Amino acid sequence: MQTQKTEFYSKIFKLVLPIVLQNLLSAAISSADVIMLNYVGQTSVAAVSQAAQYANILFSVLYGVGTGVTMLCAQYYGKKDFEAIKIVQGIALRFSLAGGLIVALPALLIPEVMMKIFIDNPEAIQIGASYLRIMSLSYICWSIIEVYLSALRSVGRVAICTVMNVIAFVVNVGLNAVFIFGLFGAPKLGATGVAIATTTSRVIELICCMIVSAYSKDVKMSFLSIFTRNKVLFKDFVRLSLPALGNDIVWGLAFSMYAVIIGHLGDDAVAANSFVVVVRNFGTILCYAVASGGTILLGNTLGENRLEDAKKDASKLLKLAFLSGAVGGLIVLVSIPFVLQYASLQFTDTAMHYLKWMLLMNVYYITGTAVNTMLIAGVFRAGGDTKFGLVCDAIDMWGYAVPVGLLAAFVLKLPVLAVYFLLCTDEFVKWPWVFKQYKSGKWIKNITREDIHQ
Repeated sequence: MQTQKTEFYSKIFKLVLPIVLQNLLSAAISSADVIMLNYVGQTSVAAVSQAAQYANILFSVLYGVGTGVTMLCAQYYGKKDFEAIKIVQGIALRFSLAGGLIVALPALLIPEVMMKIFIDNPEAIQIGASYLRIMSLSYICWSIIEVYLSALRSVGRVAICTVMNVIAFVVNVGLNAVFIFGLFGAPKLGATGVAIATTTSRVIELICCMIVSAYSKDVKMSFLSIFTRNKVLFKDFVRLSLPALGNDIVWGLAFSMYAVIIGHLGDDAVAANSFVVVVRNFGTILCYAVASGGTILLGNTLGENRLEDAKKDASKLLKLAFLSGAVGGLIVLVSIPFVLQYASLQFTDTAMHYLKWMLLMNVYYITGTAVNTMLIAGVFRAGGDTKFGLVCDAIDMWGYAVPVGLLAAFVLKLPVLAVYFLLCTDEFVKWPWVFKQYKSGKWIKNITREDIHQ
């Protein structure tokens, strides 16, 4: 028994560590944008922060598609069926590229209209529109990259993914510095420079994926697989992935709606929230990594038809979720003095006041995020239970949090911090239903098939 427990924690550690590094790099890229733009001015920070909401929406789509890839590929990897993995990648690419185009085309053609949804300031709208227009190419590249990386992670090749993320990070941050500060004779482009840096890094990351695929013996990036037809796997992908995709879109759009609410409460609130998002991203790195690693590990176990072992492993993962939430909250708490000191370079006194209290609220909020992410996006999805998360988040966020936020902000006209506090109750409102679903054991399923190649 003790040997099995030790083996489990050893496996989860090997999976989680590279994912933590990947998430850390991702958070570092977004934080580098905000930190460097702080030298340009508060308006640029607010503009890029609000423009980035479209990337957040696309991330929700790609995360949902990636979940389908992870669920199916992890279990078929347990069966060593690499042909099924290739077919799943092709199916996923159809959905991810469609999502990428839906965001990229408006960003290229009508970026000003997109910015007006999130912010009122005319100067910020122009800055954000320039940013979005250049970012449109990066959205297409990202749509392809995420499918392949999800396939690699599902078979345990997280170290390769980390290396590619490191390369993208170095390119992104390096070019950020060049174009924001005008190094090596380059023009000072501000927010436009950030967009150029991000897009260039995405293109290079896509090239890296192609190189890795060329030398991979089993999990390859094949664009021709988009045209492969397999009715059984397509039905499974739609049945399992579309609820997960819907769940992530519902969740992502709700968070974007939070940004809309905050965006119309003034520049000080927007600027403060832009820094809070950066700090919260660092605080949730371990939470999301443990959930991702848990999905892969449980998926492999369920694919091997070891259902009782999967149930025991899920209990261990829930404990790790609480621990990762506490660690994340502590990271936010410790960072507060340093963040306030840096923000004071450009922020007004009002923005500083908002920033301090918003950060303190996130100290406890991260624990709610950690537990729900582990159970809804980790444990339940490993066994193919994706419908629960869709229904739960749709009711919680669109039936509760968004209406309450709109009512508080625009009808009752409560203070900014009161509105923000109410928005931060969403994760805890759904805990009773989430734990009930976990205890029911309905998620414990082997979703692989024997007849997919017939």
